[in-house]
Amino acid sequence: MRQNISGSSPYEPIIGFSRAVRVGNRVYVSGTAPVGAESAEPAAQTRQCLSLIQNALEKAEAKLEDVVRTRIYLTHAEDWESIGRAHGEFFGNIRPAATMVVVAKLLNPSWRVEIEADAIISNSEIQ
Repeated sequence: MRQNISGSSPYEPIIGFSRAVRVGNRVYVSGTAPVGAESAEPAAQTRQCLSLIQNALEKAEAKLEDVVRTRIYLTHAEDWESIGRAHGEFFGNIRPAATMVVVAKLLNPSWRVEIEADAIISNSEIQ
């Protein structure tokens, strides 16, 4: 069974996407930008992205501990360490598989980071 989870992005209806999609015990969270923290420094933008991801996971009855993979897109290579440390604040003990990629730009030029996440709900009755 498929469950689409909406977020607060004004782009969802325009582009035609969901913040997250749950299928069985798997949750796929779309690229999540630091909406509301556009003028913040990169680590704070990262924390905002991860807070939005955490909220989407909770709506899908999942938690950060269920995350098995993240993909981090950053626009400035020199931000990798501060973004990585902020990611570690959320995932330091969980340690999902993670990829960090430098991209030319994101949808909003003030965004320095965007993050995707995949989760497998381990305590789900649906396996």
